Amino acid sequence: MEYIHRPIAKNIDDALQLIQIIIDAETNNNGITWAIIFKEGAQLIGTIGFWQLKKEHYRAEIGYLLSPDFQRKGIMQEALSAVINYGFAEMKLHSIEANVDPRNASSISLLDRNQFVKEGYFKENYFFDGKFSDTVIYSLLTPI
Repeated sequence: MEYIHRPIAKNIDDALQLIQIIIDAETNNNGITWAIIFKEGAQLIGTIGFWQLKKEHYRAEIGYLLSPDFQRKGIMQEALSAVINYGFAEMKLHSIEANVDPRNASSISLLDRNQFVKEGYFKENYFFDGKFSDTVIYSLLTPI
C-alpha cells in the first residue's frame, strides 16, 4: 500500500467495507476485481481488476496490489497478462489505463514490459494523507 493512496484497512469492519465496494462495483457492472491466490491454497496474496469503467469509451482503469512477500516472483506478470487478455477479449475494451505514482518503479517496469505507453504526467494532482502526489498515466490499446 506504499503507493496506493487510500487508507489501509485497520480492522475487520474496514476490510468488510472494501469488500462491499468491490461487490457493489461488480453488481452494478462498474468494475471487476479478482483475488490473486496460489493454485494449491486459498491464501489471498493480492488483487487485480478493472474499475472506473468508461463503457461509452470502451476504456477501463486497471489496478493491482501484491503482498510484499510475493513480489518479484513473476506472479503479477501472470495475473496482469490474464486480466489484459480478459479485458480485450471478453469485455471488448479498446484501451486500458493505469494510474501510477511515479515513485513506484516496480509498477512502471511491469507496465513497460506489457507495452503500456506513458500518456501523461500530472504534478501534485492528488491529495492524500496531508500531502500532494504526482501521477503518471499509462495506457494500452487493444491489439489489432
